[in-house]
This record gives sequence, structure tokens and C-alpha cells, in this order.
Amino acid sequence: MSEAIDRPPQEVIEAAPDAGGLGGHPRGLTTLFFTELWERFSYYGMRAILVLYMVAPAAQGGLGFDTKQAASIYGTYTMSVYLTALPGGLVADRWLGARLAVLLGGIVIACGHFTMVFRSTTFLYAGMALIAIGTGLLKPNISAMVGGLYSEKDPRRDGGFSLFYMGINIGAVLAPLVCGYLAQSAGFKSFLASRGFDPAGSWHWGFGAAGVGMILGLVVFVRQRGRLTQAERRVEKAGGVAGEDGAARDAQKLSAGDWKRIAAIFIFFLFTILFWAAYEQKGASLNLFAAKLVNTEIFGRPFPSSWLQSLTPLYVIMLAPLFTILWGRMGDRQPSSPVKFTLGMLFIGLAYLLMIPAAMLTAQGKVSPLWLVGLYFLEVVGEMCLSPVGLSLVTKLAPLKLVGIMMGVWFLAASLGSKLAGYLSGFFVADNPSTLVRLYGGIAVGLLIATGVLAALIPTLRRLMGRVR
Repeated sequence: MSEAIDRPPQEVIEAAPDAGGLGGHPRGLTTLFFTELWERFSYYGMRAILVLYMVAPAAQGGLGFDTKQAASIYGTYTMSVYLTALPGGLVADRWLGARLAVLLGGIVIACGHFTMVFRSTTFLYAGMALIAIGTGLLKPNISAMVGGLYSEKDPRRDGGFSLFYMGINIGAVLAPLVCGYLAQSAGFKSFLASRGFDPAGSWHWGFGAAGVGMILGLVVFVRQRGRLTQAERRVEKAGGVAGEDGAARDAQKLSAGDWKRIAAIFIFFLFTILFWAAYEQKGASLNLFAAKLVNTEIFGRPFPSSWLQSLTPLYVIMLAPLFTILWGRMGDRQPSSPVKFTLGMLFIGLAYLLMIPAAMLTAQGKVSPLWLVGLYFLEVVGEMCLSPVGLSLVTKLAPLKLVGIMMGVWFLAASLGSKLAGYLSGFFVADNPSTLVRLYGGIAVGLLIATGVLAALIPTLRRLMGRVR
């Protein structure tokens, strides 16, 4: 059954003619690009040092938690960051509207980062809670607004999400370099000591820098908010937000085609949980692996271990334009979304196979950082096949009146995957190579089995998706 028949005619949204932004995309994409860039700077800057701060002994300014406790807290925090996307999408759809939700979310996020400037466990937990709440308001709604810039069949849509995803990763590259330097580097600690500050408090300078990043994002969003009016109206029309007269628009019942597309989202949802469980290891077990078991020197000069977390987003910046061009040139001949998802699972599974020999070599001492360089590259190839495509797919498959809620559901997959990542990271033991082999080998085997299952489901997914590719 065609899309026009499955969805009520009055809910079909026309394409936007605007092409004055990045790469011929709507101007609003530029605004959302830079807003998300700085929001992600704040998130990944804090995440780059969070576990390291928790496991560092008190004499080094840390909290002295053991690995299992720190990994569990990390998993709960990253889960909460995405879990709040579901109520955040609902609040925006029904009451606030997308623009106000993004603005309020950014303010709360900034407050959370600045709370962590103060040195105590109480402030740490309060800061994480504020960041989670704020991200729940901002994250699903800024993504929904990107979708609102395009009509359903606009061929620029996947490319627009890839560019948006590149903005995310520019922020993610800068974040560990800045926040990691402030938190970990001997040079900055010496600078603090020379100015009469406690060098053990360098962690909190890193947390403060993350807050500054969110403030910069808010400045961009507020100054260029006029570009987003039309996109917000499309999202509100789909979601049933109250109009100018204060009355919410009536939502019609879901059609059979709507339910089929929701079922397809749910299947993708399950596999996305596994993807993010592996992906989020970089902030937890792989972060600890880099700090304790990797030779973090270049030409004899040491560098903060958290800098290695910049590799993944750097690869995305390099590959995102290539994938955008590739999908654009292939047009209707490009792989369908289920095939792209399968490729994503395959590549991240192959990435973790590299960690088996790397873990075995730790028995002989610290290993080369090239093992993580290779892992992150393969992981990003998989990410580019799955994550931006997934964001675009939800905006195409979700019933128009539920797009904000379904985007929140989509981020729920990342939430559950993050908690699973924290659980798995609790098995990290720096001085036991055989345990590390079981940890990373088990992740690799699980991902490759899931790849085979997803490949077998491709025909079923195509039927559920109907005309959507």
C-alpha cells in the first residue's frame, strides 16, 4: 500500500524550497548543525573524563571508585541521557514545541556541567542528573527538527542527516582534546600549581570547559532561531502541539500501514541496542584500556589517554562526506536501509575482533595505540551505515503525528545499549589478559551472530516498510 494511501492526505507535508544552507540544504540545517556541534562538545568532553575521574584515587583528585562501580554509574548515566529522550519528545510534541524544548534543554545541560565544577560526589550526581534531563529535552527534538526541514520524499534527507551527524562529530573531536587536556595533562597541572591552584582539581576544569561549550551552542541557537520557524511548524503539525488558539490538533487513528512501519522500527530498535552496547565501550572499558594498557606516547612525548576518543569522531568527519556523496550518486540504486543496518552490525563486529589479539598482547606490557586506531576506524564504517541512516529512517517510518515520540523511542535503544555497555565494562580487569579476551571476544561474536540474524530478516523488514527504503 502506498504512502499516500497509508497516511491521511491532510498530514502529508510539502517539501521546503530552501536550499541556501550547507551543501544546498535548508539554512536551518546550518543552525542545527552548530547548535548540536557545541552540545555534543559538552557531552563528549564530560564523558571522555568521567570514568577516569571516578576511578582515580583521592590523592589524584578522583573519587577512588573501583572499576565495577564506576562502570555501573557510567552505564546508568549514559542510559539516563538517552532514556529521558522519550518524555522529552512527548513534552515537545504536546506542550512546549521543538524550539522551546531545545532551548530549555540546553540551559539545563549547561547548569549540569557547571555543577560538576564543584568537587564532591553530591555535585557529581546532581550534575549528571541535570545533563540527563536537559539532553532528554534537546536531543530528540533537535533531530526531529532536522527531519522537519525536508519533505518525506526529499532526496536530500539522508544527506542532510549525514551532514548533521558530521556536526555532532566535529564537537566530539574537539571535546576530548580540550577537556582531556585540562583534566589529565601534566602541562596543565603544572600551570595550575604555578598559579596557586590545586593540580588535583584539574578534572573540574575539564567539566567546566564542557559547560562553556553548551553555552556557545545556545548562543548560536538563539541568534539564528528565525531560520527554524517553518521546520518547527511541520513538526508541530505532525505532533499535535497546541496551535496559536491554544487548542491541540486532533490526531487521527493509526492505519494498518502505520503499525507495520512501527513494527519495522521496533526490529531495528533491537539490533541498535546491541550496536550501542559495543559502541559505548569507548567511554568505559576502552577508556580504561587506553589509560592502563596502551602506550600513550607519540615520538617519545606523552599525551592524555582520553585523546584517543577523538579518533572515532575524526573518522566520521572524514567519512561522512564520502557517504553523503556515495548515497547521493547511487540514488535509487543505493542499498536499502535494512542492508545498511546489516553492514553496520558487520563492521562493528569485525572491529572488536581486533581486540582479541590486542588483549592477548597486554600480557607482555603496554600495547600500541594502533590497535585502537584500527578498531575505531572499522567501528566508524559501521556507524556511518547505521546511525545517521537510523535517524533518517525513523523520521520516514514514524507516523507524522508521532515523530517526536518515536524519535524518543529510538534514543531508548541507545539508552538500553549504554546501560548494557556499562554492565559489560564492569568485567574489565587490567591485569588479566584472558578476562579481556573473553570480554572483547564475546562482544565480537555476539555482534556477528546478530548480523546473520538481521540479514535473514531483510525480506520481512522490506515488507513492513512498504514504499520506504
